[in-house]
Amino acid sequence: MDANILHADLDAFYASVEQLLDPALRGMPIAVGGGVVLAASYEAKAFGVRGGMPGRLARELCPGLIFVGGHFKDYQRLGDAAIQVLGDFTPVVERISIDEAFADVAGCTHLFGPPAEIATTIRRRVRAELGLPISVGVARTKHLAKIASQVAKPDGLVVVDPRHELEFLHDLPVELMWGVGPATRERLAGIGVRTIGELAKTNGGALERLLGPAAGEKLNALAWNRDPRKVETQRRARSAGAQSALGRKPAEAKIFVPTLLHLADRVATRLRAKSRPGRTVTVRVRFADLRSVTRSITLDQPISATAMLAEIAETLVRKVLVHHPHEKTISLLAIAVSHLEKQPALQLELPLGLDDDSRRPGTSKGAARWTVDRAIDKIRDRFGWEAVGYASVTLGQSRSVPDAFRELAEKEL
Repeated sequence: MDANILHADLDAFYASVEQLLDPALRGMPIAVGGGVVLAASYEAKAFGVRGGMPGRLARELCPGLIFVGGHFKDYQRLGDAAIQVLGDFTPVVERISIDEAFADVAGCTHLFGPPAEIATTIRRRVRAELGLPISVGVARTKHLAKIASQVAKPDGLVVVDPRHELEFLHDLPVELMWGVGPATRERLAGIGVRTIGELAKTNGGALERLLGPAAGEKLNALAWNRDPRKVETQRRARSAGAQSALGRKPAEAKIFVPTLLHLADRVATRLRAKSRPGRTVTVRVRFADLRSVTRSITLDQPISATAMLAEIAETLVRKVLVHHPHEKTISLLAIAVSHLEKQPALQLELPLGLDDDSRRPGTSKGAARWTVDRAIDKIRDRFGWEAVGYASVTLGQSRSVPDAFRELAEKEL
């Protein structure tokens, strides 16, 4: 097979847009945000500044750091325009975030030349028409194309010859792989695995014991560049999630309870809007040392009520804190709902007076909660998000990350 898949990724997108809008910021270390770094320029990243970092720590690492507030409409406008450039070459484009997308150019090489030439033209057009740097990876599979675009950064192009894929892939660090975050990287390092080649040669049973059957099998396949996924133009999200970077806050209920309710409100509203409740609830807690712990639960019936989701998430977070009693500081909280279903006919339950009645959608209490949420949705649709909400969020939640930024980061279902 030929290398026909492109992965295009705008470089340090939010910071690059700010430098585009204000030429005086070009070449300067800048960060979008304030209390928390939302994004950093390459000049700031050179000092160790990164997204999700508390602003105080970022200033310590980079004394000359310049914070800017963010121009969210411009992010959306320029992100859309960059993806449209890909669409001028092929209709087979899969957008995976505001600033990156896959494209399959197999069907248009007779019009525009080989994939490498198409990628070069895309990069030239984005720079000339939008003034933004973009890195592109070209490979035979989606996973390898995404890795190639990371290797190409900043502002570069890498084309992986299908005859030399493993030579290219196996010398790279494991953290470049899709699905290998800081926690997985540390686990792999614990058994001496630091490169993709070392991962490929690791016994499959050992990987499954370390990471679980599904993750172990998936990473082993990707390490050998076995990735059958196609570029999907109508990809439907399999989950909905939201997160909140807190900086450094005490691991106390007065901090995490309102934050979880705010996150649940954002996630559940999106689930209801698309009539896609979910069965599995996952929370992620990141501590001061940036180590993350996740917990999840799969329910008997899918849910989309805000209060139900918030209470289930709170229970999971409390379990995390019980199992990590020495952790006194939280830097990030996240909620995700997966195993989404089309809105089913609600199965009513007998009024048995169980302790968790309010968390079960088929009980009278559960149905009442959903009815309240639908009323809130209708008011917000007419008068805006801020018109109505839960009191503990509306009155007590300190938002370090602007909702406009969150909206850009959260994918549509």
